Amino acid sequence: MSLQFLTEEESAAVDAALLTTPEKFLTRLTLSTGKLLVYIAKDLGTTVEALDNQQIIAWFEADSKRKQLEGIQSSVLKWDAKNLTDLPKE
Repeated sequence: MSLQFLTEEESAAVDAALLTTPEKFLTRLTLSTGKLLVYIAKDLGTTVEALDNQQIIAWFEADSKRKQLEGIQSSVLKWDAKNLTDLPKE
């Protein structure tokens, strides 16, 4: 499943806002995070309000594991971490 975190329209609205560059970054991050939390809650069969830190961490671990075992196209988060040096070795 591929999740679009920020549409072109949303990005354009942020660009047009009277905000500093750091504020625009934080706005984009917040909008994207909201969408991801909704997705995680739905995936776990709960509400965003009921999510706790451990559930969110476990969801990220599961998505990372799926990416490692089945390839990047099987994960929700599509970033490629092959050049990172701090990946856990299993």
